[in-house]
Amino acid sequence: MSGHSKWANNKHKKMKNDAAKQSLWGKIAKEITVAAKMGGGDMNSNPRLRAAMLKARSNSMPNRNIESAIAQGVGGGDTSTMEALVYEGYGPAGTAFIVTTLTDNKTRTVASIRNIFSKAGGTMGETNSVSWGFKLCGQIIVEKDKVDEEKLMEIALENGAEDIDDSGENFEIITSFADFDTLSKAFEAANIPMLDAETGYIPTNTVAVDAEAAKKVQNLVDKFEENDDVQDVYHNADFGDLEL
Repeated sequence: MSGHSKWANNKHKKMKNDAAKQSLWGKIAKEITVAAKMGGGDMNSNPRLRAAMLKARSNSMPNRNIESAIAQGVGGGDTSTMEALVYEGYGPAGTAFIVTTLTDNKTRTVASIRNIFSKAGGTMGETNSVSWGFKLCGQIIVEKDKVDEEKLMEIALENGAEDIDDSGENFEIITSFADFDTLSKAFEAANIPMLDAETGYIPTNTVAVDAEAAKKVQNLVDKFEENDDVQDVYHNADFGDLEL
């Protein structure tokens, strides 16, 4: 992801070690299983499953893990009580956070999320307390040396791209949530390799933070991501050129 990415400062995706990688794969597998259970195991007719599989591939998740997760969902795996919940709140320096979860115990999860916010000096908010400052979008990253720019631009603009950023080392294409499936399919049909492809929240406005606040924000993100129920974390802090 380029340093100019619209998600670079609000979506923490670093896999620091093998344990972090396994944790991330486990969370993606959970999403794949639930998606397959709800809409079937064919990614071409199940947009939620397709999005989860694109995310899995973007994070180098082995095919055997993906296939196993689909099989569990189609075969009626133990996901009947899984519920997708979104929590909102405020972190260090007045930053806004959105935390997406997938849980079989709402009481446990809400208590954990509230506790994580509290220990970081933040507060958990009500529904829509901060989400008004974010937009649910699709993001696709394509390496510049893997595609003809004119071809990419043509396909992207014809299939719902809202913004194309070429200022970094990669192309970053932003779509509406509704057009993400259409555009990712168009890129696949044109044999354009996607370095990253997923849906998530982009802040419409950001909060500039200094080095001290940035570390606190990053620590809060880390605490959320260590929680097994948390799927993704988004915030509106702008780290600028700070190296964390």
